[in-house]
Amino acid sequence: MSALRFAIATLALAGPVAAQELDQLGRQFELAAHAALMHQVEQATAPAPFTTDGCSGGLSASWQSVAAYWPQFAAEYKQHPPFESCCITHDRAYHNAGSAHSVTASYTARLTADQALQACVISTGKARQSELAAKYKVSEAQVDTAYQLLASSLYYSVRFGGGPCSGLSWRWGYGYQQCWIGKNLTWDNYFLSPGSSD
Repeated sequence: MSALRFAIATLALAGPVAAQELDQLGRQFELAAHAALMHQVEQATAPAPFTTDGCSGGLSASWQSVAAYWPQFAAEYKQHPPFESCCITHDRAYHNAGSAHSVTASYTARLTADQALQACVISTGKARQSELAAKYKVSEAQVDTAYQLLASSLYYSVRFGGGPCSGLSWRWGYGYQQCWIGKNLTWDNYFLSPGSSD
């Protein structure tokens, strides 16, 4: 059984676990990936040129496909999600790992970028609240709820799938070479050494 599965099973058997404890466990495992990424950052003179796919995970691409298939959708909703600029700003932070040069700075920058994405999508909804409520004959509170749900969905998607060293094209630090967790790290010399995360 892997160390992660063992830790999760142990926590599950211990009874209800506070979200903060699970976040701390996730943070500890993610720090190893940030350490591997920082090794790549140290080796590079600069990240590769910036690229973006808009909203990752196929969201922008799917939006464009639907718009190409249905002219009414394209006329009404355009070729891109209304919050795509939020995703592009998020991609800029992900591309160069938030300009971080230490493990903890990288972790913090990623969390900050993900929180900013969530806030930006919510802000986009608030800016369109009156217009969308009138257009779809719903309350402004319903529009707000829809954007809150969308923002939360995007946030948890990037938190779950956007970590460094994942091999995904939208991973944290995708402007740098792919990194490999554990290449120069072991449980003893990384996780059990105080202060090893900087």
